[in-house]
Amino acid sequence: MTRTGHNGEQSPLLGGTPLKGRGMACAAVLAVEGLEQAAFFSITANLVLYLTSSTFGWGGTQASHACLFFGGASYLLSPIGGWLADVYLGCYGTVALSFLLYLLAACLLPVTATLDGRLSLCGQLPADTIRNCSGHGGGTCQGQPPELYCAPTIYIGLLLIALGVSSIRANLTPFGADQVRDQGGDATRRFFNWFYWSINVGAIFSLLLVTFVQQNIGFLAGYLIPVTCLALALLIFLLATPTFITKPPTGSQVSAMIKLALQNCGCAWLGGTGARLSAHQWEAGHPLPNSRAQPGAPSPEEDRANFQVLARILPVMLAFIPHWMVYFQMQTTYYLQGLHLRTPSIFQSGQDHPSTLQGYTFLDVWLLLANVVVLVPLKDHVIDPFLARRRLLPSALKQMTLGTFFSLTSILAAGILERERLQEPHHNQTVPQLVGKGHYPAAALPVWWQIPQYLLIGLSELFTSIPGLEFAYTEAPESMKGAIMGLFFFISGVGSLLGSGLLTLLSLPTHGWMRCPEGYGTINSCRVDNYFFLLAGIQSITCLIFTWISRCY
Repeated sequence: MTRTGHNGEQSPLLGGTPLKGRGMACAAVLAVEGLEQAAFFSITANLVLYLTSSTFGWGGTQASHACLFFGGASYLLSPIGGWLADVYLGCYGTVALSFLLYLLAACLLPVTATLDGRLSLCGQLPADTIRNCSGHGGGTCQGQPPELYCAPTIYIGLLLIALGVSSIRANLTPFGADQVRDQGGDATRRFFNWFYWSINVGAIFSLLLVTFVQQNIGFLAGYLIPVTCLALALLIFLLATPTFITKPPTGSQVSAMIKLALQNCGCAWLGGTGARLSAHQWEAGHPLPNSRAQPGAPSPEEDRANFQVLARILPVMLAFIPHWMVYFQMQTTYYLQGLHLRTPSIFQSGQDHPSTLQGYTFLDVWLLLANVVVLVPLKDHVIDPFLARRRLLPSALKQMTLGTFFSLTSILAAGILERERLQEPHHNQTVPQLVGKGHYPAAALPVWWQIPQYLLIGLSELFTSIPGLEFAYTEAPESMKGAIMGLFFFISGVGSLLGSGLLTLLSLPTHGWMRCPEGYGTINSCRVDNYFFLLAGIQSITCLIFTWISRCY
């Protein structure tokens, strides 16, 4: 049973136990988020390895570009889901529909992992690609194939998955926060902490289990697992419907915000008002010309107040763009770097006692667990309580400023390591290494040297993502929470796509740092270190900007 409020909001009637009902609703949201993140990380963690294997024969730069494109689109498309929820379906309906799209699109990945599926969707692998890859086991193809095999299918599938992911991100976060909003600000903060923990649980599951299956058993089984996770998440979400607080769509304020922005800039031919609003008009709440209030829609005064809040929040979010450019290197160029460092075999046994697991290799993506296994409990149970007792816990903006400095040190550590790693290929001191089904010429440096950069990028995430989500939700006006959350993820996507565009620009045939004329699929003839140091220079400016914002906001 549900109770309908005056504004169309529906609350469950659970026999006089609202706290129990809220707990059930939050548990369902957290379980759904954990399963969705498990599916997302299962798709992205080994995507570079999947595309550079002999199955497709893509180059390392092309595979990184596809991964950055997918990561960027999965954030960049968030406003579409927010707009759909605001205008037509509400958060609940949009999340359910997005999960269905996500599930159907994710089924393309296990299909392309089978020979018959690839033949039906992509046709035969070009003969010159087979020839270029066959001599190196698939991981390091020589030469440039005429076209990327199966690229249209891969990109269309990734785009559809990204649309589903982005819509869920834009709506599930505020939808979950709405379930505890009536319990006060402390309950909202606790929800965001638990929400982040659910993301980490999904990441641990995918990075420990699914990526191991993909790399050591096969991508067919490895991509069937995220499909199962998505089906289970959709089922839990639908079964928990009676416990949810749901809100009807209230209309989009995007057009009102654009109109006010054009008016304030004096764009008569776009805004339709012919003059910039004066300070007196703004402060006096002068009604907009030709504005007609609709039932349930915000008044012109509310529109102006919301616009002022948006004008304060937007510069903060835009300053995040270089940080996201660095952050998304974690699953692209960081991963490529790890493929060219010596990785130890695990489960090794002596020759006298052979093991059925002998020959399985350590997964470079396991280094991502430094964030969720070590840093999250340390911050949540040690650092934050210690600072809070001494009233030294910094504000959300100051935490985000600290996170940008950790991001800077991470990319600097990656650049220094890459410069050291390149010394060995230049002196012909590499060793052949089998990862998955691909051979990579690796340096003798062990992959453990990547731990500092992963720890630092993990710290950066802790001090930017959680405070960033809380900042966006608490600062957003009541009627724009979905839109602001969508904008937060949109800015993340902009950073990823700018990183992808920079990578493409630096891969141009003439004097491109990321152009690898020798050893197609490897990075031993590239200057990835220069790319890292360029990102570090950009990020250093971001640190200065955030330092100023944290003092003046």
